[in-house]
Amino acid sequence: MTTANIGLIGLAVMGQNLVLNLERNGFTVAVYNRTTATMQEFVKAHPGKKLVPAVTVEDFVASLERPRRILIMVKAGAAVDAVIDELTPLLEQGDLIMDGGNSYFPDTERRSEQLTAKGFNFMGVGVSGGEEGALWGPSIMPGGSKETWTTVQPMLEAIAAKAPEDGKPCVVYLGPRGAGHYVKMVHNGIEYGDMQLIAEAYDILQRALGLQPAELAEIFGEWNKGELDSFLIEITAKIFRRIDEETGQPLVNLVLDTAAQKGTGKWTSQDAFNIGAPIPTINSAVVGRIISSMKAERVEAAKVLPAGAEDSYTGDRQALIDAVRDALYASKISAYAQGMAMLRIASNEYKYDLKLGEVAAIWRAGCIIRARFLNLITAAFVRDGELPNLLLDKDLGQAVSERLPAWRHVVQTATALGIPIPAFSGSLAYYDSYRSERLPANLIQAQRDLFGAHTYQRTDREGTFHSQWE
Repeated sequence: MTTANIGLIGLAVMGQNLVLNLERNGFTVAVYNRTTATMQEFVKAHPGKKLVPAVTVEDFVASLERPRRILIMVKAGAAVDAVIDELTPLLEQGDLIMDGGNSYFPDTERRSEQLTAKGFNFMGVGVSGGEEGALWGPSIMPGGSKETWTTVQPMLEAIAAKAPEDGKPCVVYLGPRGAGHYVKMVHNGIEYGDMQLIAEAYDILQRALGLQPAELAEIFGEWNKGELDSFLIEITAKIFRRIDEETGQPLVNLVLDTAAQKGTGKWTSQDAFNIGAPIPTINSAVVGRIISSMKAERVEAAKVLPAGAEDSYTGDRQALIDAVRDALYASKISAYAQGMAMLRIASNEYKYDLKLGEVAAIWRAGCIIRARFLNLITAAFVRDGELPNLLLDKDLGQAVSERLPAWRHVVQTATALGIPIPAFSGSLAYYDSYRSERLPANLIQAQRDLFGAHTYQRTDREGTFHSQWE
């Protein structure tokens, strides 16, 4: 019987592509799926590959070299627990289970504690890159014990994406317990914000200037050659070029304007509130998806609620296109600044000891938010590993300040035209709040003291005070 180097459970598309990635890089892979026919069809479709099919979990476990290494690629939640419960009676102490799905980090924390207590090793491994990334090289975000990481480091480095700038694998040990899934969660939150910003840029250009998908494809294609070079901008240009074969219309115009979500963006917002991390761009993106689902209500509201103060844009066409490009770049920097600042707060809160420069470095290729300017983010943390916020980096701060007039112009223009821009305006509000030496929170604290005797501090003396305001 052939002995496999690693086993994978869960042969949906991501799981299948990771198997092929592992096999291409020299590893023999045992494969198991709850639906046996799916496993058999997959193995049959790839003759000559170093695959070890298993019809039962017992056969699957028996086919693995010791200590066993098992990667689970099933739907987050109860399915992961079910697979773990099925596996553990068959395993030996020292065997390793890796959860490569989009699990909520508290679940990973719980599983890590439970399995470690039983003598097993466990890692929460975030994987980003979609189907193509899984096949040719994803960004991988592992968390667990440092000793366990070393046992799979060569394997994960082999299958990970390689950054084009220096060839380094886009995987690094992030920290204990749920650190990997936490970083993946924030990655997905930034992804939500980035997608919302791009969608708002598209909305401004089509509604203010009447640009059609063919023109938008050229604009986004050109943007992708410069500072906005990224996977999401690249695929946006491709989307605008796609023509529906049945109707002859641009396919994007036929897609219903309701965006779904699987929960990772919501989880990011929820934990940001828990730990006190301001991430308005990500929060706006989550809210934007929720409002998009209210299609019927929006259709009725559009019939009765007035639009903006201005009926149309009368300014220079190219000037607005250029301003939207600059505002998009500045907003992206603001969104990443929020996400990285959240990771810093979470690292202290959960004792993860995250190295933010390393996090940025493994996002340079393979993952959904890969972008050219992640090199600038990586460089910022190389210069200052304790940098509290990316807006304070000299290069990124200068990039934002140079685009500030265009950023404000775009927000003002869209607002006047009644075009919703929650992520653009949230990104700008974050910037303005962060740079404000004094905020109106003094009034809020005074109100709290008046109605609830919550006390306040003063600017002119030490101590805690309560006043009779009436």
